[in-house]
Amino acid sequence: MQRINLAFLGTGNAIPTEMRNHTGILLGFKNENILFDCGEGMQRQFRLLEISPAKLTRIFITHWHGDHILGLPGLFQTLAMSNYTRKLKIYGPRGTNHFISIIKELLMHINIELEINEVDEGTVLDEDEFKIEAKRMDHGTPSLAYSFIVKDKLRLNKEKIKKLGLPNLPILKNLQDGKDIIFNKKKIKASSVTYRELGRKITIILDTKMNEKAIELAKNSDLVITESTFSEEEAEKAKEYMHLTAKDAATIAKKSKSKALIITHISQRYEHNLSAIEKEARKTFKNTKIARDLDILEL
Repeated sequence: MQRINLAFLGTGNAIPTEMRNHTGILLGFKNENILFDCGEGMQRQFRLLEISPAKLTRIFITHWHGDHILGLPGLFQTLAMSNYTRKLKIYGPRGTNHFISIIKELLMHINIELEINEVDEGTVLDEDEFKIEAKRMDHGTPSLAYSFIVKDKLRLNKEKIKKLGLPNLPILKNLQDGKDIIFNKKKIKASSVTYRELGRKITIILDTKMNEKAIELAKNSDLVITESTFSEEEAEKAKEYMHLTAKDAATIAKKSKSKALIITHISQRYEHNLSAIEKEARKTFKNTKIARDLDILEL
């Protein structure tokens, strides 16, 4: 099974601290390296983890507030100075074209090729082995949350293939595609020599107030990563500023029947009392952890 790698490049909120950078989550799968949001100083976070930003293939923006995008100008310059040769594909909500044009004007010129995609709800990217879905969030500005979904895949049962004496021929591809074949005048059913490898789903929900679409998007996720800017004691303030509490984050994980929850976008007010936030979330959803800058996770 091909692993999914996650690197938490930044886990703070609007004001960074000595322990938390602005938001950025890097997801690696096969030849893809996808960055979700790009807070200030992101290129330095790459260096701290000894990951080359030149490996980036795509960037997904949840919304255009500063703590989620101010790292883009610096990242673009770093890529240009690193002789980045790919076409960097950028996806974001309504307004993304306009804001990228401002960054281009600010930098005068960007010697890297950019492909800008303004996206909305639904399937926003569909590749052979994975897809990315989005739903609108509620944060007072065009905002999206994303699910990265590895598709189910038929695998050949090597022991059964060997027992039947099937050689390593192109016809094996037909079996893996779910098609029956004829070999030595005998019909071999694909269902008899294959098994289904279940896919995986990671949902990333950043700045938003509590809403049903977040639960819908996260449905049956292997991992939900959500912001948690406030504690339940400040629930009214969370609604006012359109953010989630730790209890909200846990409720999304629980109601979506997800397997695990990681909380991020931590406010400086809780930095020295993380256990309280974690405890609050675990009352509703036990399998909860708090992300820290430069955490690495493999699924």
